[in-house]
Amino acid sequence: MRRTTRAGRGGKGLRPMTLTLVLTLLLAVLIGLSLGLLGGGGSILTVPILTYVTGLDPKEAIAASLFVVGVTSAVSAVNHARNGRVKWRTGLVFGAAGMAGAFAGGLLGGRIPGTVLMIAFALMMVATSLAMIRGRRNGPARAHDGELPVLKVVAEGLVVGLVTGLVGAGGGFLVVPALALLGGLSMPVAVGTSLVVIAMKSFAGLGGYLTTVSLDWVLVGAVTVAAVLGSFAGARLAGRIPEAALRKGFGVFVLVMGVFVLVQELPGTAGAVVGITAAAAGLAAAVCWFAVPRCPLRTPLTA
Repeated sequence: MRRTTRAGRGGKGLRPMTLTLVLTLLLAVLIGLSLGLLGGGGSILTVPILTYVTGLDPKEAIAASLFVVGVTSAVSAVNHARNGRVKWRTGLVFGAAGMAGAFAGGLLGGRIPGTVLMIAFALMMVATSLAMIRGRRNGPARAHDGELPVLKVVAEGLVVGLVTGLVGAGGGFLVVPALALLGGLSMPVAVGTSLVVIAMKSFAGLGGYLTTVSLDWVLVGAVTVAAVLGSFAGARLAGRIPEAALRKGFGVFVLVMGVFVLVQELPGTAGAVVGITAAAAGLAAAVCWFAVPRCPLRTPLTA
């Protein structure tokens, strides 16, 4: 279904207690659950929800998602820190570098057509999801929970921050792989640390977008409250799920959302082709995984 309304345009928002608003708030709980459990995925959910369900213009949805995800991540990070799953130096250095990139990305993103932003957003989601699903050889054996080298953290933070501000993603779908696959942190610690980074970069990206976009703050505030409530449940579950399952689940979730956005944004025929191809690939992957003993999908990428 293509977008047919712009309920939030011009700051007018939705009328209280409409079915659309209620549905938006229920889905917002999933945003918080995703952030608390996976350390990412907040904007991957928030942008499509605000665009396709609530009816906001893509740029308004992206800007609003940065606020929702920023606040929810900050609250959820506190819950993870209480359980020792946050590396503060790594998170703060990564976040500071990311803020510079995010602000620049936000300034640039406000001047790029919304459809282009959404397609770029989806393509990065697909690429990242595949890396998370495959993992890497010797990943669990090499995992550690120490602080990462500052220069490496700064470089990764700048790159991820630019993407964050540009496409309106809090960055968890890039930060978690960067910390887990490249930095070697265990998934639970990568999840907790990423929330610190996401909060910092989201607010920086929001600052850039607010130079060109106005928001309905009543609607944004309501979605934020619902997301924060969901984050409490996610944080409680994060330390109880096996690391491999958490990583693969994160990857599959991002992949599905990426394909969905591509189908929505590409022209009719191209969108249909992407949808059919993705469905066929998913079916083939499932058959390979469950029916083929030496399925290539079970072999991690070389570190």
